[in-house]
Amino acid sequence: MLPSYLTVKGYGENEMIIDKSRFIAYVSRAETEEEAQEFIQTIKKEHWNATHNCSAYLIGEHDEIQKANDDGEPSGTAGVPILEVLKKRKLKDTVVVVTRYFGGIKLGAGGLIRAYGKATSEGINATGIVERKLMKVMHTNIDYTWLGKLENELRSSIYNVKEIHYLDAVEIETYVEESQTDAFKAWMVELTNGQCIVREGERLYLEEMFEG
Repeated sequence: MLPSYLTVKGYGENEMIIDKSRFIAYVSRAETEEEAQEFIQTIKKEHWNATHNCSAYLIGEHDEIQKANDDGEPSGTAGVPILEVLKKRKLKDTVVVVTRYFGGIKLGAGGLIRAYGKATSEGINATGIVERKLMKVMHTNIDYTWLGKLENELRSSIYNVKEIHYLDAVEIETYVEESQTDAFKAWMVELTNGQCIVREGERLYLEEMFEG
């Protein structure tokens, strides 16, 4: 599992007019090739009467699956520019379909490459990008007398509190980057004078909006 990676927030779309042609970019997250193909087919069915439904997707931790489809546009002028934008933005597990309704003006190879690239970029911008960071959920058990202090310290720290369970004792679940688990344990012990039990829980990804 990667320590962190970028992907799109979810589903999004954006429409633009370039030399009288309508370019509608549809963007989605896809973690398998099957999901990507299903998304592409859904858009194709919706826009069965479009001039072209060009697509590309990039899937896998190391971009193992890369596909681009020009759907009738001159070879290399649509699917590849879409894919190149995904690579340039360093996105993973992402599929994009750009639907084109021809407006009567031919754009030429260079114009098509720029148009599909721009439509893809604007579609991604409209959708939003998130950074997924691999976290360890740390479980800290304390007596209620320590709750106020620990909660205040955690809220003003770099760590994100996942949940607090109010049982016989208090259990605080905190997202901690794997490289910081030892430092987190030491900090908890220091804050409570050793009166806590800290154990490691599951590994999962935490998503944060990426402004890049």
